[in-house]
Amino acid sequence: MAGRRRSFRVVTYNVHKCRGLDRRVSPRRIVRVLEAIDADIIGLQEVVSLRGRKREDDQVRLIADELGYECEFGPVRTYRAGLYGNATLSRLPIRAVRTYDISLQERERRGCLRTDIEVFPGFILHVYNVHLGTDLAERERQADKLLGVEVLKRRSLRGPRIMLGDFNDWTQGLTTRLLSAHFSGEDIRTRLGTTRTYPGVLPLLYLDHIFYDSALRLESVRLFRSRATLIASDHLPIVADFSIPKAPAGPSVN
Repeated sequence: MAGRRRSFRVVTYNVHKCRGLDRRVSPRRIVRVLEAIDADIIGLQEVVSLRGRKREDDQVRLIADELGYECEFGPVRTYRAGLYGNATLSRLPIRAVRTYDISLQERERRGCLRTDIEVFPGFILHVYNVHLGTDLAERERQADKLLGVEVLKRRSLRGPRIMLGDFNDWTQGLTTRLLSAHFSGEDIRTRLGTTRTYPGVLPLLYLDHIFYDSALRLESVRLFRSRATLIASDHLPIVADFSIPKAPAGPSVN
């Protein structure tokens, strides 16, 4: 590519605290899945960081170290003696990070982790990693927060955006429709050939999504199935390959 990277791979994966269907907690099993996918940018949900214990308890750090990726963690609540939330890993340089609280007072805490990644020199991609609530009205109010001027409509961010994660919108309701309408890229469900990502061993519901701006070109998308994914978590990873036909001028980080 003559010195400029024009394509990259993204995966979104709810790892269920690295607890597999065999009830065994194994972050290294998640690492093996991610090694096989070989993505440049990884969005993980339901990941745990327990510090000061054995190495396997800090799932965020172990996974990042084993892969050799940069990592940002967006904790949303405490979990035992540590933290629980979303993590974004990248083999490309991370230039900035910001977390947004999208919790509702009466519900479980939820968050959005924005990571600004330099895909090639001067070109910033804004990656939003989210895990929405399980209640219909809760998700609709969270979508309103995400679509506000402080998050997705933030004027200072001029680079293309990707929003990925577990949206819990199994009805394909208002939340998904609002986000689909906001992002101008193609609906990846038309390319996946399936509408089911959960539970992994026998998918019945479509909970996981990747939304993206039309400045990016979706080259391919697939559910990643292997012997390991069928046991490692209760979700299947979604893997998408993008290219950048034309870089917008002067993307910023703020």
